[in-house]
Amino acid sequence: MQTIDNFNFAGKKAFVRVDFNVPLDENFNITDDTRIRAAMPTLKKILADGGSVIISSHLGKPKGVEDKYSLKHILSHVSKLLGVNVQFADDCVGDDAKAKAAALKPGEALLLENSRFYKEEEGKAKVADDATDEEKQAAKTEIKKKQKAFAEKLASLADVYVNDAFGTAHRAHATTAVMADFFDAGHKFFGYLMEKEVDAVEKVLNDIKRPFTAIMGGSKVSTKIEIINNLLDKVDNLIITGGMTYTFTKAAGGKIGNSICEDDKLDLAIELKKKAAEKGVNLVLAVDAKIADSFSNDAKTAYADSDKIPDGWEGLDIGPKTEAIYAEVIKKSKTILWNGPTGVFEFENFTHGSRAVAEAIVEATKNGAFSLVGGGDSVACINKFGLADKVSYVSTGGGALLEAIEGKVLPGIKAIKGA
Repeated sequence: MQTIDNFNFAGKKAFVRVDFNVPLDENFNITDDTRIRAAMPTLKKILADGGSVIISSHLGKPKGVEDKYSLKHILSHVSKLLGVNVQFADDCVGDDAKAKAAALKPGEALLLENSRFYKEEEGKAKVADDATDEEKQAAKTEIKKKQKAFAEKLASLADVYVNDAFGTAHRAHATTAVMADFFDAGHKFFGYLMEKEVDAVEKVLNDIKRPFTAIMGGSKVSTKIEIINNLLDKVDNLIITGGMTYTFTKAAGGKIGNSICEDDKLDLAIELKKKAAEKGVNLVLAVDAKIADSFSNDAKTAYADSDKIPDGWEGLDIGPKTEAIYAEVIKKSKTILWNGPTGVFEFENFTHGSRAVAEAIVEATKNGAFSLVGGGDSVACINKFGLADKVSYVSTGGGALLEAIEGKVLPGIKAIKGA
């Protein structure tokens, strides 16, 4: 497969789909520019070759054109990081975008307005609740036709297509997947960030050094069921942590007080435990918890066995015995996937368990393990603890990473790589 490293962009206009969906405060100041920085190596490579870049991204979830979601708010910061005066088109298709893209000279950059200002970007049909199946199908066919035409207009602006937005790779949107159809195999590529993300996922799922340990946190079993099922065919150890713990504990007959629990998923928890045993997977669950008398950082706290939490109290983090058990399993591992904290890490008094997991992963990495950290909250954790540079890879993709781990083919990857 062609890569941007072995392609010379001299004299070429490259349409680069990035993920500049960054958080802004009420004054439109960027509060975390990680995603913008992540795309810089790709953009700079193209400019250094003597090419020009047409930068495309979405921002937020706008309903039509909304000023608060305009990419003009991030223009000066993108210019500063890229080291060139980035031009701005007040639309992503139309006369302004077309004229400015056509006039781009080598070494110049243009930022297009938010692609999600157009419903054709996402390609979702809006139909009435009482629509017939035929009407729904007709609406779906029509929006897909419009999405393709929209993608073709965008593709006509450039000679080359580069996708560097792993965070949206699970979406079959015009700029993330459909556009690639208008470029031949020699003129569409992954950017550096996308390449690294794809390689990291491949490594953790298909190039496994054993023992392989996955640490799955989060509050609900229901949101992680597909991932857990897929991992049971791959891992040696599966650590279930976070709020999910209490569904498993209650299913086993434990007393969990006021802890979060999906009562309609108790049978599922029993089934997953059985499946793990059948497949020879070591399913590791918490044995103790740091409990609180309310959901607050300032709550009164104590420690209890996970299955003996008193009424009126709830588990908000793992306890010291569990920290030791998790750490021992992690430190012996050679491949590690971490998705989700052990507790309510947003509250300072309940960060200890997640920090213990992060430190154990760092130690295992130091001893030669490959460690992949991904999925919103675990990334926030590793950054909060200042340990992001001490693990093998921190993924920028939340939903995209989770769907890849589930074993799904991501549209943004398929569009360039093929099936």
